[in-house]
Amino acid sequence: MGFDVQVVRAQFPILARQVNGKPLVYLDSAASAQKPEAVIEAMAGAMRHSYANVHRGLHALASETTQAYESARTAIVRLINAPSAQNVVLTKGATHAINIVAGGLAPSIQPGDEIILTVMEHHSNIVPWHLLRERRGAVLKWLDVDDDGGVDIAALERLIGPRTRVIACTHMSNVLGAGTPAARIAALARDHGVLTLFDGCQAIVHEQVDVQALGCDFYVFGAHKLYGPTGIGALYGRTEALEALAPFEGGGEMIDTVEQERITYNAPPHRFEAGTPPILEAIGFKAAIDWLSGQDRAAIAGHERALRDRLQAGLAGFNAVQIHGQATEKAAIVAFSVHHAHPHDIAQLLDQQGVAIRAGHHCAQPLMRRLGVSATARASFALYNTLDEVDVFLAALAKALRLLG
Repeated sequence: MGFDVQVVRAQFPILARQVNGKPLVYLDSAASAQKPEAVIEAMAGAMRHSYANVHRGLHALASETTQAYESARTAIVRLINAPSAQNVVLTKGATHAINIVAGGLAPSIQPGDEIILTVMEHHSNIVPWHLLRERRGAVLKWLDVDDDGGVDIAALERLIGPRTRVIACTHMSNVLGAGTPAARIAALARDHGVLTLFDGCQAIVHEQVDVQALGCDFYVFGAHKLYGPTGIGALYGRTEALEALAPFEGGGEMIDTVEQERITYNAPPHRFEAGTPPILEAIGFKAAIDWLSGQDRAAIAGHERALRDRLQAGLAGFNAVQIHGQATEKAAIVAFSVHHAHPHDIAQLLDQQGVAIRAGHHCAQPLMRRLGVSATARASFALYNTLDEVDVFLAALAKALRLLG
């Protein structure tokens, strides 16, 4: 199929703007990606021409909107090779999805039950499990990683004990860009009767995910890093795993019957979709998946590798710069430190030159402590970035370093 970055860029209106009098160079897609015209128009079109609440109405607009909403679920099934639409819960985002799982497990968690996490998890995959620690007496056990984000399967197996209930693990680090051996982790967990949840927020963007091949119990991701809108995400659950979860939130749609003395619950996935859902966002999510599915994913992966390699080679030429995480197979996400400057200062100086990067702890404070820093700068790429933009970034960084002395 091939891939032409200039053709792609033309479909993202925001990339034509300027910042501080300079052409925008947007290198913060790991935080949130920009949106193609297809997504913008899908959501605007729904508001203009066919909008109503979903599932309950009998009129034409309700039927049209329900079909459009449910088609998002079907698109996600295709994207991740889920067995059926019943395995996909539409959520308010990946954080919400993890809370659905943790909250759904809460009634069955006993004091001393164990949750295993890696030290490079995003806070979204830490805090919900801390709530189980605080409220149910669960014990959090931590798996270390090497300097590049590598996971030691043997060390993981040593952590698993008779009280281990869940292994919750990123599929790809939002800081180091390193992928984890998810299929091996899931297989190990199955051998020990342990549930697995993978945070796929980064991996879903940079590689093709097959949840059946992974063999996981739960997989979560959001739309906004996948060129879709904010406020919506997905929870994949193996059928038996979803059915075993208690409802996390109560309200409309998640019930079967409501009486004064009792209630009965809907079957998954609707059991976990309380209240009016993010309807327009679901329509935008489907548009993003359809748009991305029309691209050559293999060619995009090669393009992103070229961006990553050019950036890392350029950064290696600065004596004052340290790159964090240089795994051979990593996404186009590059975290770095400047020895004599705070990452916030670097980000602000780059912004003055039209270059947008991230600076901070990236919602990964345990990993920052593991790396021995309080924060890093991070440049993260998407399919719309160019090699010329890498050069602009490197020139802007050189200028910032000169200004900082």
